[in-house]
Amino acid sequence: MMRIVHACEEDLPEILALQRLAFHSEADLLGCETIPPMVQSLPDLVREFGEGTVLKAVSDEGVLAGSVRGFRDGETLRIGKLMVHPGFQGRGLGRRLLAAMEEECPSCRYELFTSVASNRNLELYRSMGYEPFRETDLMPGVRLVYLAKMRNGALGLG
Repeated sequence: MMRIVHACEEDLPEILALQRLAFHSEADLLGCETIPPMVQSLPDLVREFGEGTVLKAVSDEGVLAGSVRGFRDGETLRIGKLMVHPGFQGRGLGRRLLAAMEEECPSCRYELFTSVASNRNLELYRSMGYEPFRETDLMPGVRLVYLAKMRNGALGLG
């Protein structure tokens, strides 16, 4: 059984370690070990923690299995760093974390992004009602796609 709860500041070093583990496959896919999740510092994560909501998924045995962050920007909730431990992937935990963030932080509009090459992520986000609305280059060879949805089910484009 998996519980999704608010993270506390003491969880941040473990969340950062999970982040590096979980995003390693994304870095490999992109051929770039310096994507932001791989190089984020603990002080930066502490700052993010103070500015938004951080949820974590914990097994009954106390194992950190996943995490997600959300930040309010007016009527938009920007969702980021959705991650699942490789040993827990493929069990719907990413879907549960994303739904928990949407429920925890009701907003008019939800927005997130991923690499255009991340087919699994794109499939998940689209299945949960997110639609692409913009692409941009993060760095040479790394192109991001932004997706959004409205709480009322309308498209959150623009």
